[in-house]
This record gives sequence, structure tokens and C-alpha cells, in this order.
Amino acid sequence: MGRSRYLRATHPGPDGGLDPEAPEALLECLTAVSERIGRPAVLIAMDDLSAIAVSRVAPMLTDRFRIPHQPDNLPARVADKAELSRLCARWDVPHPETVIPASGAEAAEAAWRLGLPVVAKWSRPWLLPAAAGLRSTTLVHGVAEVRRLYERSAEAGSRLLLQRFLPAGPDTDWFFHGAFARGGRPLLAGSGRKELSWPVRTGLTAVGRWLPDPAVEESGLRLAERLGYQGILDLDFRCDERGTFRLVDFNPRPGAQFRLFTDDRGLDVVQAMYLDLTGQRVPEPVGGPGRVFVAENYALLAAVRGRRLPTATAARSADTAAGAAAGPGAGRDALPGGAGAARVPGPVPPREERRAAEAGPVLPAGRRPEPGPPPAAGPADGARGPLAGRRPGPVRAAPSRERRGRVEAAWFAPDDLGPFLAMLGAFLGRGLGKGARALRGVPEQGRRGARAVRAPRQRGGERPGPPARRTPPEAPAEPDELVTR
Repeated sequence: MGRSRYLRATHPGPDGGLDPEAPEALLECLTAVSERIGRPAVLIAMDDLSAIAVSRVAPMLTDRFRIPHQPDNLPARVADKAELSRLCARWDVPHPETVIPASGAEAAEAAWRLGLPVVAKWSRPWLLPAAAGLRSTTLVHGVAEVRRLYERSAEAGSRLLLQRFLPAGPDTDWFFHGAFARGGRPLLAGSGRKELSWPVRTGLTAVGRWLPDPAVEESGLRLAERLGYQGILDLDFRCDERGTFRLVDFNPRPGAQFRLFTDDRGLDVVQAMYLDLTGQRVPEPVGGPGRVFVAENYALLAAVRGRRLPTATAARSADTAAGAAAGPGAGRDALPGGAGAARVPGPVPPREERRAAEAGPVLPAGRRPEPGPPPAAGPADGARGPLAGRRPGPVRAAPSRERRGRVEAAWFAPDDLGPFLAMLGAFLGRGLGKGARALRGVPEQGRRGARAVRAPRQRGGERPGPPARRTPPEAPAEPDELVTR
């Protein structure tokens, strides 16, 4: 990193990189950094590999750094996909159906039983060798591919897991961020919806919205409390076809979009953790839900390759207004969050009805809601800590200019040209695709032959009417991937 107003100094890491199985080099490196700083400092790991390695050397650094206490090698346990599936089964946390095969034949049989396509994951992705060309998660469409992946288990350094595929779509991808003191006590926490991602529907958050959901929040808080988790965590959920939120990933560190969960005073999960580790009081969060996080380079690319970029202002207001105008039983043309993609008609799911009822009436710009009696206490009112009282209030259709500060912009990997080249290719590919679809209706003799030809005038008679226009054949409708998957 060259320049940053938030960065005072950098310190090189251990020679030869970070190896969680041999943390002695990291211990030596952090000891030298502590000597240069000259006083105890807060140490927060920013990726899974660092979190696992730091937890193993933390007992030898208690006098030099303020580190969240993680007993029993906890970061490695929750980051291990196989161990996470066992923890979810033990504590009745919804999780995709998971099989850990013991042979290639068992892997093939499990793939048929779970249903193709199936999700294949390596249980310890931080052990994957960089030159092996293996991905931590792969969507597999054939049994032969499952067998080939299983045969590379020794090369991958961990076991292969197979999970039932949960189709992606509107309102399906959610996440939970939280900072916790000792014993799993929440300092700051919140749930959000992933509205755009890169790669599309599978990757990191390109556009996210802080949107409270009791089911997601309750799962995250319960899991942190049972683990006795101290520190920052990032959980990924996917909603299945029955409306159940299933935990698909546990990251024992801040997520890339952690700045989404910042209250009106600027308090985020990293600052809350810093205050707690240094013995300072963490203030009660003020405001927050409704904020939008945009990773600008990936958001534009995801909008071009996926669907239209949601507006960062009142997309949820438009969704609520559409549902209120059409009625609870009518289908809607816009996806939740202002996605703008087509959706099959049908009844509104109960969860969306609940959100529309909680959001209240949609008012024109400039109008204030009429005063009324306070809302009755509900399940969310009894939430503990920072989640108490986080029910969304009335939503306005057009925000004022002062609300623009609620959009948190970020820029990922500025030295990586990959997203920009892919975005350029997406623009060119979409333009060529539109041109090809337009030319489908042109006759074989070319565009000139498709024009109407003026007939010569006839003397002594009526002018002939205009020639009948040939109707081009209608192009076949492209399948909507968000609906049919």
C-alpha cells in the first residue's frame, strides 16, 4: 500500500510467507514488530490464514499485543468446512446437507443422492497449494468430475466435502457481521443482504445493504454465544426454497464489506473491537440499518454481467411500494432491492410480507409520517445488546441530499487489471449480443431488402397502399437464470 490517510507505517511479514502449521516464523516476526512499536498494540487478523496462525501464537504474545482470546484453536475449527458442518449438526444450526466421502465411489454416490449440480469444497482451503489450480469451492455438474476432485485430496491437503446446491436468486444471499467481547457478548452486530456479487451470484459482495433480519441475527448471536467467541466474525447465509437461512461459511475475521456495518457516529466492528481490547467503553450504536456498501470496480462489472445496479438510496422503498400497490397476492416485476430483473408471478413470500409490514407506509418526498401510537413489542424488541430496537421505520421514496453519506464506497485490488479487462469484455460481449439478436429478424438478402420500397405512381387510378411490412420472427426469450435455476 503506497499512500493512505489511515496508515502510519507498515511492517514486513515473516520470510517465506505465513504457514499456520509452523507459526514459529510468525512469532519471531511479531516479536520484532512489537520491539519497534515500543508499547502494546492491538492485533486483528484480516484473513483466515492470519487468524489461524495468530491464535496459535497468541499465548506467547500476551504482554506485547492485545489479541482477542480464542480458546482451543477456535479459528481453525470454524474455518474448517468439515468441522463447521459437525458444529451446525450438533447445535441445530441450519446448514446445507453435507457429505464427507471416504472414497471415489462414495463421492460419486453422494453426488447422485444430493442431486447434480453439487457443491464441492475443500475442508481446509488455506492449505491449497497455489500452483495446483484448485479452487476452494467448485460447482460440479458430473459424477466423473467429482471422482477426479476426490482423487486430488492428497494434493489439496484436506478432505473433500459435497454439499447440496442451493440455487442463487433475489433475496437469497445474506451475511452477518459482529464484534464480540469475552463469552460471546455482542458489541456491534448486524445482518445484511448481498445485492450484487462478483463473480456473479458466487463471489464477494459488490453491493450490499444493511438490512435487519431476525432469523439471520438470531443464528449469528446464538452461534457466537455457544462458541464463547471473542473477536470479529463474518458469516455467510443462503436462503433455500423453503425460506430457511442456512449457514454456508464462517470467517473468523472481518469481512471485506465490514464497513457496511457502521453506525451514524462512525463506529464499526473493528473500532468496537479496538475499544474493548484497550479497556475503553464501547458506546451504544446509533442508527445504521439502511446503509449501502459499494465496491466500485466490482459493482460496475457485476452490474454489466449480472443485472442492473440497484440504486443506493431507496431501492427497498420501491420494493415495498410495488408490493403495496399490487397487493399481497400479485406478482411483481421488480426483484427485492430494486434489481429490475423479471420475476415469475406468484404470491409474495411470508418473509417479504413481514418486511413490508415492518417498513411502514411509503411517503412522498418531503412528507413526514403522521404521529401515532408506539409500535407493539415484538420478538425483535427483546434482542440483546446492539440489535435491540433495530426495527426499520417508515421509508421515504426519495431521500434527501444529506442521506448520500450512507453509501460506503470501497475499491478492491487497485493494482489488479483483471476486473477492468473483464468489464471491457463484458461491455463488448453485451453489445455484440444485442446486435446479433437484432439481426435475427432481418431477411437473408440483408438490411436493404427489409426496407419498404415505394411503388411507382399509376395514372388515372388510386395510389396503391403501402406495402405490407414483413414482421420479423420473434427472437426466442432468453431464460432468466435467477428464476429457472
